Amino acid sequence: MDTTMKKLPPKPVETKKRLLHWAVAVITAALIVWSCTGIDFGGIKETAGQIAGAIFGGIFHPDWSYVYNGTGEDLVSQLWETVCIAFLGTFISAIISLPFAFWAAHTKHKKWYVSRTGKIVLAIIRSFPEIVLALMFIKAVGPGSAAGVLALGFHSVGMLAKLFSEAIENLEDGPNEAVTAVGGSKTNIVMFSTLPNLLPALISNTLYRFDVSIRSASILGLVGAGGIGYPLIIALQYRQWNRVGIILLGIILMVIVIDGISGWIRKKLV
Repeated sequence: MDTTMKKLPPKPVETKKRLLHWAVAVITAALIVWSCTGIDFGGIKETAGQIAGAIFGGIFHPDWSYVYNGTGEDLVSQLWETVCIAFLGTFISAIISLPFAFWAAHTKHKKWYVSRTGKIVLAIIRSFPEIVLALMFIKAVGPGSAAGVLALGFHSVGMLAKLFSEAIENLEDGPNEAVTAVGGSKTNIVMFSTLPNLLPALISNTLYRFDVSIRSASILGLVGAGGIGYPLIIALQYRQWNRVGIILLGIILMVIVIDGISGWIRKKLV
């Protein structure tokens, strides 16, 4: 008996697959080159180095006097307003998202087109960016925090309801069947089986959305929807780079703290 190892023949190379990969790579490269031709690049300005030096100098030498001065227009007050906008928008959307989630969950309907309609509605809601919604609500309620809360709340409904509906679809049928076996109605199934089992996923997804809303609320102020974005755009317009530096530092710290707290809560739930 020959104990020597026999070398396996090399796998045949699929020519069609290789040609397909090369074709995709060439087409992708051609599209990138073609896209760059549409960029109107007028060259680097002579003052670019001076401006870049001023920007980095201001960012690394922030205006510490802006942190808190008791006027309500300081960094701490604006960051707190940003957190409140994100919290209210997320909290309101979490409540509104529940009925949409049950509508879009296919396990709760016998006819497929009912849940499909709900998914289409949620996709339409998600298609509106927060900035566009903020501009629309500014025309309706005026500039300020109210427009930011409404924009975040409306946009978050589409995403939260989608996450909630997926969590509903992943639930096991055993608890529901147990409630049905003892004569429970559909309302009893929802109250005593679905919602208790769904609660950890609801809280976890809501906290995740709150993290995203914190970043979105920081941007909405750029168009006048309240929060830290408004003093940031003012500082950029007047080239107050030291003010820009302290605002960016505050946003970074706020995001890190919120991420840490929400991550700790999610770990406790799981």
